[in-house]
Parts: sequence; C-alpha cells; structure tokens
Amino acid sequence: MASHQHPPPGAFHNRKFSINRNTGIPRPARRFSIQEPSATEASSKIHRKFREAHEGHLPHAGLDATRSSTGVIWCSEQAGEHGFFEEPEKWANLGQGAPEVDDEIEGCFPRPQHLDISVNSREYGPTAGIKPLREAVANLYNEMHRQGKESKYTWENVAIVPGGRAGLIRIAAVLNNAYVGFFIPDYTAYNEMLSLFKNFAAIPVPLSEEDDYHIHPEKIAEEIARGTSVIITSNPRNPTGRVVANPELAEIQDICRERATLVSDEFYSGYNYTSNCDGTTISAAENVQDVDEDDVLIIDGLTKRFRLPGWRVAWILGPKEFIKAIGSCGSYLDGGTNVPFQEAAIPMLDPTLVKAEMKALQRHFCDKRDFVVGRLREIGFSIKLVPDSTFYLWLNLEWLPGPISDGLNFFQACLEEKVIVVPGIFFDLNPSRRRDLFDSPCHHFVRLSYGPTLDILARGCDGIERVVRKFQALEAEGAYGVPKAPSPSRTEGEKEPHTVPSAGGGEREKDEELHLL
Repeated sequence: MASHQHPPPGAFHNRKFSINRNTGIPRPARRFSIQEPSATEASSKIHRKFREAHEGHLPHAGLDATRSSTGVIWCSEQAGEHGFFEEPEKWANLGQGAPEVDDEIEGCFPRPQHLDISVNSREYGPTAGIKPLREAVANLYNEMHRQGKESKYTWENVAIVPGGRAGLIRIAAVLNNAYVGFFIPDYTAYNEMLSLFKNFAAIPVPLSEEDDYHIHPEKIAEEIARGTSVIITSNPRNPTGRVVANPELAEIQDICRERATLVSDEFYSGYNYTSNCDGTTISAAENVQDVDEDDVLIIDGLTKRFRLPGWRVAWILGPKEFIKAIGSCGSYLDGGTNVPFQEAAIPMLDPTLVKAEMKALQRHFCDKRDFVVGRLREIGFSIKLVPDSTFYLWLNLEWLPGPISDGLNFFQACLEEKVIVVPGIFFDLNPSRRRDLFDSPCHHFVRLSYGPTLDILARGCDGIERVVRKFQALEAEGAYGVPKAPSPSRTEGEKEPHTVPSAGGGEREKDEELHLL
C-alpha cells in the first residue's frame, strides 16, 4: 500500500475535502468505494449523474441538494430528460410504485367522480383526522382482524395522515431516544424518515439474498438483544414482493412485546396472493393482544390497496398514547389531511365492500404478475421465487452483458426504449450517508412494478426485451472483448451464478464488483 505524505501548510486552503479523523490525512475523492471505477462505470453518464446528485459529504452554503430527490423521483427526473413529462402516454412507467387507477377491474367498486363538499369541510380539520373516518378505520380492522378478541380498536387508536410519507415522518417525530432497526433492502422513503430527526439512531440490518431476504424471528431477537428498541419494516415487503405471515409474524410480535416498538408499514396488505386470492389481507393487527398496551404501530391507507394515490389519505393505528402524540405533531409537520377527501373515504371502508374489493384486486394483480413473470422468463431472466405479495419484482441483472449488468446502466438503457425501472441501489438504505464504504449488494438489481395496466406492462416488457437483445447481439459480435459463449439453459427455479460479465470480456467474481453510493 502506498505511503501517505502529509501536505504542506495551507495546501488545502479553500478546498473542499473530507479528512480521515484518525490520521488527519484527506480522504480520496471517491470516499464511498473501496476501489476505482471500472471502465464501464467511468464511461457511464448515468453513474456520473448519480454520483453528482448524491455527494452527501460535500458542503454547500445553506442547501443540501442531495435531499431534493431520491429513488423513484430521481428516476422520473432522468426520464423527463428523455421526454417522459411531455409524452407520458408513450412510456411504460414500471418504476412508479403505483397501482392502476381506472375503474376497469372486474369486481372493484367505482371510485367517486365528484365530491359533495360540506360547509364544515371548509374549516381547518383536526390534525388527527375527522372522528367519523377514524371510527370507520377502527371498525374495519376490528371486523377483518380482531373477530373474537376482547381488546378492540376505537377511534382514539387511529390517526388520519396526509399520505404514507407524512405518516412515517410523524412516527419518527414521536420516537424516543432509541436505536431504530431497519432492513436492507426496504422502502426508499425510510432514508429521509431516518435521517431528519436526531432523537434516535438508525441501525441497518442487512438481509440475505441467499435466504430470499426473509425476516426470521431469530433476526428480530438478535437485534433486540443488542439494544434495538424500535423496528420498522414494510410488510408485505417492498421491493422484494415477499410477505411475513402468521405464524412467523405472530412470533415476531411476541418477541417484540414489552421489549420493542414494531412499526409495520402495511400499504401492500391487500396485495396478498398466499390465500388463493380470497380477499384475505395481512396485518399485525391480527396478533395484537391489547390495542393500548402492545407497542405496534400500523400504517396503511387508500393509496395502494384502494388505488387512490392522488387522494393522500392514510392512517396509523396504535396505542392511544402514541396516537395522541402522532395526531398533535401534525400541527407543526403537515397540517393534517384534506377534509373533503376524508369525508369521501368513509363509505369505502365498509368491511363487506372492502372484502369484495380485495378479492377482485388480488385476482387481477395475480394475473398481471403471472403475465410479467412469464414474459421476463422468456427473455432470459431467472426468477427463483414468484412474489407472493405487493406488485413488485426484484430482478437480478448479473447474467446480462457487462454494460447493463448493474441497475443504473440497465435503467439508463431502458430509458432509451421509453421504459422506467428503479435501480436497486436506492433500496440499500443509507440514512444520513453514515456508511463510508458502500459496496452495495443491491447494485445489480432493479425493481420492476406490475402496478400499471396490462397494455403498459406488455409495452414495458417489449422495451426490456429490445434492450437485452441489443446488448446480447453486441456481446456476441465481440463488442466488449471476447465473444461470450451461450450460457447453458437453467431449470426453472435454479439460482443465477454469482459472476458478472465484465466490459472487457470474461467474468469477474461477485466480491470484485464495483458498487456505488
């Protein structure tokens, strides 16, 4: 290893740099990687743009521009440079985490076309939400998840919030001085939630690809044993499309009871394909013993399972003490939820209506899942496990030609075909950029949504196939070095080999891959 020479006095005057606290020596410019960029990465425009947008360690007077856009928003901005905002109807947006919103799904109730706006709704609404909607939410959970249980939710156990992100921020605002455990990979918006407040420390808990990113009860017990007192996770899980269901979910809640607060993000609870599409939803509410004693906070809303992302109506369930604080902090965080839309949401939460809605939703999205999985397998993708929930696919790209074998470059190539996906690196959460060495296990993945309508999904799969065939043809011609021999066919369910085609030909081992911030 080369020795470092201490710089002469004043050598760094007016320069921006990062100091190694132990040695006093300036860090290299590429602080967040253990090696220099490969030829493919160094020549990649999208990698350079990503780095420039996420230089979290560089100061800028009065502004931290790295907070301006992350995840899906950043991807949409990049697509906008290719004409997405001007002609969105010509694109296949498989990146946005949104379901189709039309009234075309057989068996689903029609959404309101007009709102009857009362005089009372012109006034400021309570920051915890209007009481009739809070009562409707409590009743829905009691009917669907607490039949035969003595402890029931009341309106005081419910806070209405203006969307999922606002709900997450409210929860973060009321957390105590604590270690907050979060899983990798998980929902991109947790980054900001876990970065903005200094009343807790965020602790990453990596999940194993070899174990299909499953959250085992033993993992929860380990985290609590080392001092974690708050655990947050999406369930069903974004981006992997997997769900933790009973009896494991009940075991996890038993482990957490009286030891840790469990924050269960259940926005995809309706997209459950584990029970033959019978309308059953997954919720931690099923296993709560006492609604005012169990430290379980559940967040859900109209956004995903009621297919109304534009309404920005969501809710949080939990002990009354938590809910009172969550309702109050809305006065300085977001001001509360739009009252006319709260009033319009009440009749939608009739349990009989919701049960029929979930059954129709699950059948429809399960069909779309099977269509996309079939198309991707025809293209050559190996999908080891078909998602059992959500409307996402977590695609491994390591088998593709070198120039598109990572999420950012694959994303960039898809833009040329008017297709949007989300690079997997955004789901490797890194709150406040605390991790200096960022060799991301998510770098060679993308998340693909099958939320849009079937015609958009077909168009998106066509575009992805054009991207793959184009680069396969170039590789066969020797454009990246030695022509690659056809890979042997794999049986269904067989795992991809952990090697990555390099831009210069041949293959390099997984632990030699370059990963980005």
